[in-house]
Amino acid sequence: MENQKLESKAPSQEVRLKAMSGMPMLLLNLLGIVLSIAAFIFSVVYLDSESFALGGTLLGLSIFYWCIPMPLLFMGLKVIRPNEAMVMTLFGRYVGTLKGEGFYFVNPFTTAVPMPTALSSAENAPALEPETTAKGANAHQQRASRKLSLKTMALSNNKQKVNDKLGNPIIISIVVIWRVADTAKAMFDVDNFTEYLSIQCDSALRNIVRLYSYDAADNEDANEKSLRGSSQEISNRLTEEIQSKVTVAGLEITEARITHLAYAPEIAAAMLQRQQASAVVDARQLIVEGAVGMVEMALEKLSEQEIVELDDERKAAMVSNLMVVLCGNRDAQPIVNSGSLY
Repeated sequence: MENQKLESKAPSQEVRLKAMSGMPMLLLNLLGIVLSIAAFIFSVVYLDSESFALGGTLLGLSIFYWCIPMPLLFMGLKVIRPNEAMVMTLFGRYVGTLKGEGFYFVNPFTTAVPMPTALSSAENAPALEPETTAKGANAHQQRASRKLSLKTMALSNNKQKVNDKLGNPIIISIVVIWRVADTAKAMFDVDNFTEYLSIQCDSALRNIVRLYSYDAADNEDANEKSLRGSSQEISNRLTEEIQSKVTVAGLEITEARITHLAYAPEIAAAMLQRQQASAVVDARQLIVEGAVGMVEMALEKLSEQEIVELDDERKAAMVSNLMVVLCGNRDAQPIVNSGSLY
C-alpha cells in the first residue's frame, strides 16, 4: 500500500469584515414598509373600482415586500457593543469578523457563528460546588449567543493535587487573565476555546510545579527557587508556558498567578511539625550565641574591675550557671548563699 500523507490544516486567520452603516438601510426599510402599506391600501381601492390589473399589481408588490425584502433587510442589521465581535460565515465559508462598536448592515445571508458552550460537560459533571451550577447556567444562557466577547477575563481552575520537585503532594490553584486575540482561530481551530484553555492551564501548572520545591527550606541549595518564595518567577514561567499552548486557539495570556498553595492534608501535619522544629532550632541557636556573648562580657567586666578573683573551677561553675539561666525555658529561681564563697 502506498503511504498516504496527511495534509495539515492551515491555521485560520482573522479578517476584518467591512460593513456599511446600518442607519441608512434601516431608514430605507422603514420607508419601504410605509410605501408597501400605502400600496396595499391603494390596491384595495383599485380592486373596488374594478381596476383589477393595477390593484392586483400593487397588492402583489406589497405582499412580496412584506415576505422577502423586509425580513432580509432586518436580518442584515447588526448591533455591536464595545469589546464584542461577530464571526460571520456565508454558506459555511468564513467571510470576516465584525468588530468595533456601532450599528452595521451586512449581507443578510451571512450568519454569525454561535459561541461554543460547555453545557454538556456541565450537566454530566458532579455537583460538588455551587460554582458548577452557576457555570452550567451561564453556559445555558450563552447557547443562543452569537457575539464573541473580547473583554479581558479571568479563569480560576479548581484546586488540584500536584507533586513538587521533591515529590511532596501539594494543593495548588492558579488564576489566569486572558482575552481573545484572534477570533477566527478561537472559533474554528479548536472545538471550545474556554475548555481548551482550562485543560492547558492544568497541564502547564503540572509542568511548572514539578520543577520547583514547595519551600526554600526543603532545598539543599539555599539559593534555589521555590514555589512559596519565588512567586514572580513562577508567574512568569506559567504565563509563558500557557501562552505557548493556547496560541493555536487565538488567545492571549496577560498574567497567571498562584492563588492557593498548601501541603496536601496527608502530609500537612508532618510538615508543620518539621517547620516548628526548624523554627525552634533556629531560635535556640540565636539564644545560645547571645548567651555566650553575655557570659564572655560578664567575665571580662569582673576581671577588669577586679570585683572578685575567680579561679578556673569557679569560672566554669559561673559559666555553667549563667548558661542555664540564659538558655532555660523557665525563669531562674534565685538561691541566696549566706555562707562563705569557698
